[in-house]
Amino acid sequence: MARRQFRPVSYLITGIAVVALGATACGAGGDGSSGGGDAGQPGTSAAETPTVAKDDALAALVPADFAADGKIVVGQDQTYPPNEFVDDENKVVGMDIDLGNAIALKLGLRAEFQNTAFDAIIPGLTSGKYEMAMSSLTINADRLVKVDMVSYFSAGTSMAVLKGNPDKLDLADLCGKNVAVQKGTVQVEDLEKKSAECKTASKPEITVTQFQNQTDATLALTAKRAQAMLADSPVVDYALKQTNGALEGAGEPYDSAPYGIILPKAKGEYSKAVQGAVQSLIDDGTYLKIMEKWGVEKGKIDKAEVNPAPAG
Repeated sequence: MARRQFRPVSYLITGIAVVALGATACGAGGDGSSGGGDAGQPGTSAAETPTVAKDDALAALVPADFAADGKIVVGQDQTYPPNEFVDDENKVVGMDIDLGNAIALKLGLRAEFQNTAFDAIIPGLTSGKYEMAMSSLTINADRLVKVDMVSYFSAGTSMAVLKGNPDKLDLADLCGKNVAVQKGTVQVEDLEKKSAECKTASKPEITVTQFQNQTDATLALTAKRAQAMLADSPVVDYALKQTNGALEGAGEPYDSAPYGIILPKAKGEYSKAVQGAVQSLIDDGTYLKIMEKWGVEKGKIDKAEVNPAPAG
């Protein structure tokens, strides 16, 4: 049910032919920084974020050690358009960037976004490197043991194929097909299950071509090095718009679940402050403007919650 979910780097899929490519995260320096992460400075979309006023009551709930330097350090994997990515002008942009900036402003702070490999985000947060994580991470039971999570979006899994669906692919039967996915996502786990079903039915297993970056998975499909791509629904929707008609969707999104802003545990009322900031942005319309700007309003939510019970 989780969309992008943490898995150890050494994770291997049993029973599926896997090709792992693109091992280095795009744009990450040795310290995991994207090189331009402060709100209002090059590398962010702060100038495009709607004007947001500080809420003194919520700001007072932020831990003093986090607020002391006037910023919130946010960890993320900036290779997942339209949620978080580096644009043609080398600026970090996306739905999570705009919303993260707005949350920080609501708390009287500024957001500093740092790029890292996807599977390094939670370890970075629990070790104290980051003070928040926003990277299309879905709320699940395993994560809630380690961190607090505030819901802010809902996404499912979608499939993209080449225009016209020349291989006549169907989500219900991908046996023997080559499918591109980002490494460490729930789509890998989903394909593992589907491939096991193929094997049980004496059909060819699915070849799962994994990429460190989602953008490389999309490129593999447009370059015809894969027959399909599975990704979160907003990511597929965005890819369809950005590939000039080269791709189309196949089937309907499934297994929708909420994304969560990840926060460290045992930090007083910090999670309440972030939840309050998100809810305030929902209530005043800023949240919807951000969703509409990136064309992801289908995933909007009406209520932000701290540690909601995961589906299933």
